[in-house]
Amino acid sequence: MIFRDRTDAGQKLAARLAKYAHRSDVLVLALPRGGVPVAYEVAEQLGAPLDVFLVRKLGVPGYEELAMGAIASGGVRFVNDDVVRQLAIPGEVIDAVAAEERRELERRERAYRNDRPPPDVKGRTVILIDDGLATGSTMRAAAAALRKLGPERIVVAVPVSAPETCDEIREEVDEVVCAVTPEPFRGVGLWYKDFSQTTDEEVRELLERARQSVAQRAIGQAARK
Repeated sequence: MIFRDRTDAGQKLAARLAKYAHRSDVLVLALPRGGVPVAYEVAEQLGAPLDVFLVRKLGVPGYEELAMGAIASGGVRFVNDDVVRQLAIPGEVIDAVAAEERRELERRERAYRNDRPPPDVKGRTVILIDDGLATGSTMRAAAAALRKLGPERIVVAVPVSAPETCDEIREEVDEVVCAVTPEPFRGVGLWYKDFSQTTDEEVRELLERARQSVAQRAIGQAARK
């Protein structure tokens, strides 16, 4: 075991991201649900706002682990043209899978955000966080979808990753921070003492606490002027 839980993992990961502390252009985005407790600790230590980036991988029917694309917050749809071309996947199949995943994405949007719009990432440095990377397929889909929204820089940061996944994803974003890359890897959960499932309620609570922290920091800064 390396981490007690996701809170401990987030605190350790934040130490690797210290150069991004107290920068007005930085936004921390978590992949729900497990990435949220990790990202909350990072956002608190960096003094950065926190939100979720909801992404649903579009799995190839019958081979769901293989991503043919993704849909994400903000109405983004990304299609992996190489996979689609190699497997000759018809457009109607992509549309059907996307429609099914859209329903779950919209449910999570309502559960986590209520009526608040997705964050504006254009021109910002976005730190995209999950609780770990195994194959990295969901993170790759998230990064590709996020890129379409026009951030200045995408930093993928995780407490633990398979070594080869960390290396591979480095080619797809601007920076990758993998706090530990154990070998043999075997699975994300093995490196946590407590890897219990994060609930929707916990996600909502942490997002609200993060919003309150941002408001309190803004009040403090205004009082010092």
